Amino acid sequence: MSGGNYYVPDSSRYPIFAAVSLFLLVMGAGGTINGVANGSTVLYIGFATMAVTMFFWFRTVVQEHLAGLDSAQLKKSYVFGMAWFIFSEVMFFGAFFGALFYVRNFAVPWLAGEGEKGAPIAFVQEMGVDFWTGFQNTWPVIATPDAGDAYEMADKSMAFPGWSHVAEWLPLWNTIILLSSSVTVHFAHLGLKNGSRKAFNRWLGATVGLAVIFLGLQAAEYYEAYAHYGLTLNSGIYGSTFFMLTGFHGFHVFLGCCMLSVMLVRSVFFNHFETHDHFGFEAASWYWHFVDVVWVMLFFFVYII
Repeated sequence: MSGGNYYVPDSSRYPIFAAVSLFLLVMGAGGTINGVANGSTVLYIGFATMAVTMFFWFRTVVQEHLAGLDSAQLKKSYVFGMAWFIFSEVMFFGAFFGALFYVRNFAVPWLAGEGEKGAPIAFVQEMGVDFWTGFQNTWPVIATPDAGDAYEMADKSMAFPGWSHVAEWLPLWNTIILLSSSVTVHFAHLGLKNGSRKAFNRWLGATVGLAVIFLGLQAAEYYEAYAHYGLTLNSGIYGSTFFMLTGFHGFHVFLGCCMLSVMLVRSVFFNHFETHDHFGFEAASWYWHFVDVVWVMLFFFVYII
């Protein structure tokens, strides 16, 4: 239905489907992490239903746009909607970075008997109570008591390996690749604004290719962590924070790659987007730049410091 200056979409079941899919995703993810039976099955069902819902929902939005049903007010709502979505993602990653900061600067020193709140723990240890005796303020945490056994981390971290091995350090290559992709997506945007679809497709294709390479290198890094370092999600607080931060970021890279791939298909096969009207691509590029910024922070706080 269209009115004077605003388009009101017809009734849709897609929000309900999206809510149910998100519920399945959250429950499946929680069940998988905690080893609940059939947790991974629920997770995969949630992924599948969310992907199908998003496909048909966004297809409807594109069809409405091509039919000329958009208005200036509706387009403005798209901008605000994407801005709030990215803001929610900022808060999401802010929580994980905050947890990492709290653990490294407060919890670990306290458990080692340092600081004002560490004094009671040190006193208990002096009384002969076996409360993480010998715990040291190090990062990664050297030994984490788990069911009575200490998990020895030693030098098993993904931190900077030294200049002699810097060329073999996958996080550095991933940083170069992701920052390069931010440049290529910007050139794609310039090509579109200048009316060059060929340049747009070429640079956008390069961006998608770099995203795929990034994901491949991160998979190789995870294999290295599991196979050669014995580092897993259950390897104490270091393993938990490392895989939660890098894993969720990798998932966001995958989402951004999917967004940009859809934009590339729309441009190459359907000639969508005009020099003055291409918010779908702009929204995807904003999200991609956000993903790049998060990686820079992650690279600094997780791998360097």
